[in-house]
Amino acid sequence: MTSETGGRARRDHVGDVPVRMLAERVGSTPFFAYDRAAIDARVASLRSALPGDVHLSYAVKANPMPALVQHLARAVDALDVASGAEMRVALDTGTAPGAVSFAGPGKSVAELSQAVAAGVLVEIESPLEADRLVEAADRLGVRPRVAVRVNPDFEVKGSGMRMGGGAQQFGVDAETVPMLLKTLHDRDVEVAGFHVFSGSQNLHAEILAEAQERTVDLVLRLSDDLPAAMTYLNIGGGFGIPYYTQDQPLDLDMVGSRLESLMATRVRPSLPSAQVVIELGRYLVGEAGVYVTRVVDRKISRGKTFLVVDGGMHHQLAASGNFGQVIRRNYPISVVAAGAGEEVTETVQVVGCLCTPLDLLGDKVSLPRAEVGDLVVVHQAGAYGLTASPTAFLSHPVPLEVLV
Repeated sequence: MTSETGGRARRDHVGDVPVRMLAERVGSTPFFAYDRAAIDARVASLRSALPGDVHLSYAVKANPMPALVQHLARAVDALDVASGAEMRVALDTGTAPGAVSFAGPGKSVAELSQAVAAGVLVEIESPLEADRLVEAADRLGVRPRVAVRVNPDFEVKGSGMRMGGGAQQFGVDAETVPMLLKTLHDRDVEVAGFHVFSGSQNLHAEILAEAQERTVDLVLRLSDDLPAAMTYLNIGGGFGIPYYTQDQPLDLDMVGSRLESLMATRVRPSLPSAQVVIELGRYLVGEAGVYVTRVVDRKISRGKTFLVVDGGMHHQLAASGNFGQVIRRNYPISVVAAGAGEEVTETVQVVGCLCTPLDLLGDKVSLPRAEVGDLVVVHQAGAYGLTASPTAFLSHPVPLEVLV
């Protein structure tokens, strides 16, 4: 687990490359860097902990950098996309269209046509979306393959964002799924199965395991209304990573053990044809990335020290605390100094270059003394960084991304 108190000894490399050398290689700051070896290690740990017949899907929305998606496409079993642009990135990797799923509310008619033409699995989020998909399929002369995203009749506590239970823009309410299934069957749509995603960024293994169990109970009830045997079951993901000092890493072995029991007792006997999918984004790439920015000013204001950097919330909205966080906490931050002088720790405000007090990357964070020209590294930056941030705000340059 990472810490808010930074240092140089353990945080000055990305993979085998020193951050200082990487900054020279990139040619400018700020930039994002992602570690291939860390991503591979995370996939390996998941393969070891989860049942062997559970498929891994990468949620491209977490980080759609083409080179990173290409790398992951060789390591996982499927890719999940949330837009037509992400679909093109996924298909460019050479992943079979049938191993690409397309989820999210508000899919446009053009995006649905793209998906049908490509042979991508579309996860239906509403009756109107189903109508639009069928119209696209009829026009193209293709029988579409879909899954129904279900808004479950339960909520999952402990998630950073709850995306199931109650009234939601996501998915079809569980109680109305049978009616939609009948409509899809009458219109000659291949319904492969279901997708249930209840929440994200959950660090509680017991809660995740319970959510998976309740998900299986739900889809077993709904499977009675499927016109054919279920071949696809996406039970979501929601695996969290530690961002703050009080966070404890997810007990992956417990999640895997409980899932193996669930597969053995409920899923395999009842749904022998179903390909069970765990869909993960942040858990695969979040800890593998850093955001590197440079100190451009050091100033004292009424007793407080401010490190002003050339990046900020327009690149890393989540680290600034403005990406849905109820309470703002610091992401792990470290300093890579230009010189090798004596290390003196101080408490500072790490702020960006934007004209707003919201542009705060580190609040009262304890760091080695940094001077103008030194590098500040924000860790846990591999997911929901660049593309989840308002890059056009104040018209600063867009940072580069590299896969190391």
